[in-house]
Amino acid sequence: MINRLPRWFKQEIPDEAGLKISGLLSEFGVHTVCRQAQCPNINRCFKDKHCTFMILGKICTRNCGFCNVTKSEGKPIFLDENEPFRISRVVETLGLNYVVITSVTRDDMSDGGASHFAKTLKLIQGVNRNIKAEVLIPDFQGKIASLECILQARPFVVGHNLETVSRLYDELRPQADYRRSLNTLGRIKKISPGVLTKSSLMLGFGETKQEVVNALQDLRKQDCDILTLGQYLAPSTEHYPAKEFIDIEQFQEYEKISIGMGFKAVLSGPLVRSSYKAEEVSKELQLTPHLLNNHEFV
Repeated sequence: MINRLPRWFKQEIPDEAGLKISGLLSEFGVHTVCRQAQCPNINRCFKDKHCTFMILGKICTRNCGFCNVTKSEGKPIFLDENEPFRISRVVETLGLNYVVITSVTRDDMSDGGASHFAKTLKLIQGVNRNIKAEVLIPDFQGKIASLECILQARPFVVGHNLETVSRLYDELRPQADYRRSLNTLGRIKKISPGVLTKSSLMLGFGETKQEVVNALQDLRKQDCDILTLGQYLAPSTEHYPAKEFIDIEQFQEYEKISIGMGFKAVLSGPLVRSSYKAEEVSKELQLTPHLLNNHEFV
């Protein structure tokens, strides 16, 4: 395990705008992955009025070794039916034009929470019909009907994170499946060919360069459009330790490799997270579907 953080892991100090957003989220009882997952970019993003809403509560039915979200440990989990309404109120209050929604995994629900996603999307779109929404979804245990439910609500981008390389799945994601995650991305494209798909890998678990390249190739075989690559940071000593810090040059190399494979947009750098700069990326792709290569993110 590595204890000393490299120099580039500097965080911005919260400003008045960021504190206002934090207070608003608390006031409405709305969860964000930014706070739950201890994202290193939280102050920068809140300052710019960017946040990723986390729905279906804050307790997850899975037990991934890298994740800081609270685990259910087999206990029943309450579903707050008013959560989508409160999120729409926050979106309206902040005047957001681009919204990112993710969730905990809810294997205890018959549809995995897909209808709750759809309800949230529809209420947000009711605030402003021009709002573009990006969803970052779980695998829904491979249920095609759940994907169809979400896609009928017309999100602009649908993301599903591969997270790590195939070899490390049993250790890091024992309740997930590498091939099922790839199939999730492929099925999204088959159901809605026009929707943009997105995935993310965290690096620093001890994966090899070839394993990363293989994972990128697997994503492109599913016609994945947008890719983010970032450095894993262990939330605590109880979580899977970071085995190494990937240097900036290596992130840049992965970026070039990914662009060469045909990804429409690639963000690669230590502080990059799956929803980082999501609105900026979407705007670039709306203007022209070209390759986005931006070293600003390191």
